[in-house]
Amino acid sequence: MSEVTLKLNKCRFCENSLRYIFSNLGISPLSNSYLTQERLQQMEPFYPLNVYVCENCFLVQLPEFESPEHIFRDYAYFSSYSEMWLKHAANYTNLMIERFGFDSNSQVIEIASNDGYLLQYFKEKGIPVLGIEPAENVAKTAQEAEIPTIIKFFGVQTANDLADENNYADLLIGNNVLAHVPNLNDFVKGMKILLKPHGIITVEFPHLMKLMAENQFDTIYHEHFSYFSFDTVRRVFLAHELKIFDVDELPTHGGSLRIYACRAGDESKSINLRVNYLIDKEKAAGFNTLDPYLAFDQKVKETKRSILEFMIKSKNEEKSIVGYGAPAKGNTLLNYCGIRTDFIDYTVDRSPHKQGHFLPGTHIPIYHPDRIKETKPDYVVILPWNLKDEIMQQMAHIREWNGHFVTLIPDVRVYP
Repeated sequence: MSEVTLKLNKCRFCENSLRYIFSNLGISPLSNSYLTQERLQQMEPFYPLNVYVCENCFLVQLPEFESPEHIFRDYAYFSSYSEMWLKHAANYTNLMIERFGFDSNSQVIEIASNDGYLLQYFKEKGIPVLGIEPAENVAKTAQEAEIPTIIKFFGVQTANDLADENNYADLLIGNNVLAHVPNLNDFVKGMKILLKPHGIITVEFPHLMKLMAENQFDTIYHEHFSYFSFDTVRRVFLAHELKIFDVDELPTHGGSLRIYACRAGDESKSINLRVNYLIDKEKAAGFNTLDPYLAFDQKVKETKRSILEFMIKSKNEEKSIVGYGAPAKGNTLLNYCGIRTDFIDYTVDRSPHKQGHFLPGTHIPIYHPDRIKETKPDYVVILPWNLKDEIMQQMAHIREWNGHFVTLIPDVRVYP
């Protein structure tokens, strides 16, 4: 049992002292801090990637080493470059309209709306939309596509500003943003302020239970401050008088949850059986005790050794290895395992915002996907393993020279 004493290290939800380590991933740069050629010659900041679990509320979390303003003001992730994610967004839009009847009289607001990847589908249906996005470069892409977007971080202050202008939400969306929030209570409190009396909140986030079961330690990085079980997120919302009345288990990001919430006093929405089912499922797996959390770190160490064994064996056999993708999760994995250009020659990415840059920490160069056809590597390591099927279909031509795909999470797997 790993215990530390950090008097100033408090749980960001319940303020309990954090004493127990969930996983120690060493030190790492910010995962989305891609480098230019010029910056390779400059000092690069590294931060501890030490994850804690609260013994009171079981929130898994990282300390805040850098402010959100520093991390997200100029952001490299644009959602629209994933076809799978665009399809997910379109399907979500249709589901919300079909289930809850949103129409031209409704107001849809998305927090962390990125480049408008989701709101574009509501707009196409004639439903008024508003995006809230802190990354100026990303938000401008949405604005250029004529998707109304304000460039702000979300919390109580922004919610009050919008409420003062009578901008309340019938549907308030937060996809893959809850983990990015250091001031969790301020964020959720702001959601309640912005919600109409009978409005609906939907929030999607990676499910901690899946992260642990599938050994997805690479999804831990400094931009993600918190990692949620369903019961913990339910406690957070209840503390701010929001009731989770339904939940969907999704395949996205290796296993996510979509929660549906409303004001606690909204009697028009009864709690679905899926809510109690998932609470019982987590309880049966011991998620209301420290034991499963404290066992995770050893599993991570074993995975690191197996990844390095594969890399060393392949290089000893004079095999060439390249990467596909430059996701944040890949940077956690590569830095934790100490994999640099001695193992992976380069990686590729479809996003022009990443091409011509270098991965943080490892300094592996990022090229256009056409580079793979030029060099014909033996192995293509798919770093965004959650998009494995999409990537293997796009890059099926590597089989022309007997190339193989490889994924490293939850363990090393080679595909013919």
